[in-house]
Amino acid sequence: MATIKIKQVKGQAGRPVDQKATLQSLGLGKINRVVEREDTPSLRGMIRKVEHLVEVID
Repeated sequence: MATIKIKQVKGQAGRPVDQKATLQSLGLGKINRVVEREDTPSLRGMIRKVEHLVEVID
């Protein structure tokens, strides 16, 4: 299956607890950290929840 790279571009300070938990489950937490995950519908939903904090790298 395809993979997707996710980069955190903004910090989590002052964000709601559910957004912090979503970043944690994505494997992020610090600015400029990049993770590579398997592209699934549930992952896309997590990205959509914190889309203002992350960017998808091609």
